[in-house]
Amino acid sequence: MSTEGSQVLSQGTGYGVVLGIGLVFAVIMMGLSTLQNRYTSYKIATSEEFNTASRSVKPGLISSGIVSAWTWAATLLQSSTVTYEYGLCGGYYYAAGATLQIFVMSILSVRVKMIAPYCHTYLEIVHARYGNAAHFIFATFALVTNLIVSSMLLLGGSAVVNAFTGMNIYAANFLIPLGVVIYVILGGLRATFLCDYSHTLILMIVILYFFFYTYVEADLIGGLEGMYRLLQQASIDRPVNGNQDGSYLTLKSNNGLVFMIIQMSGSFGTVILDQGYWQRAIASKANTAVRAYLLGGIAWFAVPLTFSTVMGLAAVALANNSKFPYPGGLTTAQTDAGLAAPAGVVTLLGSGGAAAMLILLFMAVTSAASSEMIATSSILTFDIYQIHFRPDASPEALIRISHIMVGVWAIIMSCVACLWNGIGISLNWLYLFSGTLFTGAVGPIILTVVWRKQTRAAAISGALGGLCVGIIGWLVVAKTYYGELTIASTGALYPNLAGNMGAFCSGTLISVVVTLIKPDNDFDWSETKRINPRGRDLDKRANSSGVADAPPTPTGAEKQKAEFTTEESSVKENDLLSEQPEDYEMLKKSLKIATWAALIMSFIIVFLIPIPMFLSHYIFSLKFFKGWVIVCVIWLFISALITSVLPLWESRKAISDISRGMIRDTFGGGLRKQKAASDA
Repeated sequence: MSTEGSQVLSQGTGYGVVLGIGLVFAVIMMGLSTLQNRYTSYKIATSEEFNTASRSVKPGLISSGIVSAWTWAATLLQSSTVTYEYGLCGGYYYAAGATLQIFVMSILSVRVKMIAPYCHTYLEIVHARYGNAAHFIFATFALVTNLIVSSMLLLGGSAVVNAFTGMNIYAANFLIPLGVVIYVILGGLRATFLCDYSHTLILMIVILYFFFYTYVEADLIGGLEGMYRLLQQASIDRPVNGNQDGSYLTLKSNNGLVFMIIQMSGSFGTVILDQGYWQRAIASKANTAVRAYLLGGIAWFAVPLTFSTVMGLAAVALANNSKFPYPGGLTTAQTDAGLAAPAGVVTLLGSGGAAAMLILLFMAVTSAASSEMIATSSILTFDIYQIHFRPDASPEALIRISHIMVGVWAIIMSCVACLWNGIGISLNWLYLFSGTLFTGAVGPIILTVVWRKQTRAAAISGALGGLCVGIIGWLVVAKTYYGELTIASTGALYPNLAGNMGAFCSGTLISVVVTLIKPDNDFDWSETKRINPRGRDLDKRANSSGVADAPPTPTGAEKQKAEFTTEESSVKENDLLSEQPEDYEMLKKSLKIATWAALIMSFIIVFLIPIPMFLSHYIFSLKFFKGWVIVCVIWLFISALITSVLPLWESRKAISDISRGMIRDTFGGGLRKQKAASDA
């Protein structure tokens, strides 16, 4: 990958951003953790707080965390790449193809509260239903998903750091996660939420700055009308194959639509199989999680849509400009590396823009990486260590293992990212292919949570069968279309369409068919509701005292009682639900709301808006283009309100309590000590 002409910043700047910002966030996290431990009831030293944030996070902060976790380096780079390749439709198809999965998680977040209210991971549900063999298989799928996502974050981030500063790409792969490891270990899941909030705030500010500079200040663009004229000229100079009249100003793009389908199926894997998204549902109440995922999906949609409408289109419009860092436009290798957006930024804003872009991508990489670290740590701790090695592990042991696993995962993800660099795998290739490996398990996992009749055989055969079908379809189409199996042929659109869709559809279909042949009519969710009895105890203690802390050590009699409770025969679901009928009625209402909202919003963004415009072969007029861009920025402002203002409003009481506590300690400590001494 050639980056000649794009290194507008020094290597020192690259190392400064990678190391300096990460360590600054680590120091900030140390301060926040100290304040949390001193002035709130949530103690970081407990495993429940570290891995589930004591299940107390409000929807605004979760929405901000969802946007941050789902805004990878690829979100900014890949959305601009497909915009550079397919035109204005690219950013929309990217956003539409990866938003409905967040809406689906709003449904699953309620289901997990209904069937396993005290679980730590979705894999614990698999273990409770299907036993060790299925649990091992799905844990492997989950870890593969996290590994590919984690390494993909570093792959994109290190490529841009290298392109802007010339920093060694292998050094970047190892140094980028360093600060993240420190603040995740110091603060746990709640720390990732707080850092996610700050990252998302900076993300919104920088994107808004890019937008207004590009369309208001930049002489090279000439405003909305100037951008429209430049895109018209680009359509003549470099027409897009498969687009209506080769235009960059249309949603009628054959390749763009194929990309959306690949994006849709692959993103189901990277959301449904990623423990990070389940962890956000587990970290809150059911009705809170529903609002959080719906708001998070709405907010996130604007990020790739608006960013690509700015920098993706700027790269298209200015590709023939003398200031463009890659004379004659980007090569295929540079495009696949995700350098369209960086090229647009450098052309418009020079070194200042490059620094802003570098910080923006660093925030995107580190915030998503923190989510991956804590999610993978939960799987390795609760699903591997506790279930298979130490079922009786103490809370102290669990928190210690969680810390160790965060560090271990950081090393693994860095090594794998270096492996991709070494063998010549690009961000674009990995992004398109990854779903083939793991989307076969998506259908079985969803059915595990929503369909009590699914059997162990159905779940396992669906996941493994989907993987086989996906790999076979991917290779066969690559060989048939291109006559050879190379990185170039296997990274093309149609082989990856076959691989992603084959894995996703066949995995679900196999699981359904096997279940219908011999369904499990006896399962009633009682086993999943017994997951993590310690969490139930903590919840009861928190409700009664307002403090969620580690439960007291059980006596011998209490241990015998717990063992008897675990071993007693299954109870019918209605008997279990009758313990808290009002709560269950609330859950059913939340489930209904989530289902309808997810279906309606998914239909609007995936079908109602793009398909009529695709079938009509419409090319944007100047007036329609202006309206489209204005709607994008208005949507981004709404996203900023959801992710930046709402969390502050929801946390106003906690902020006030902490502030008052700090003031008392700062100015009132001496007076209290004197009063205590005089009273004595």
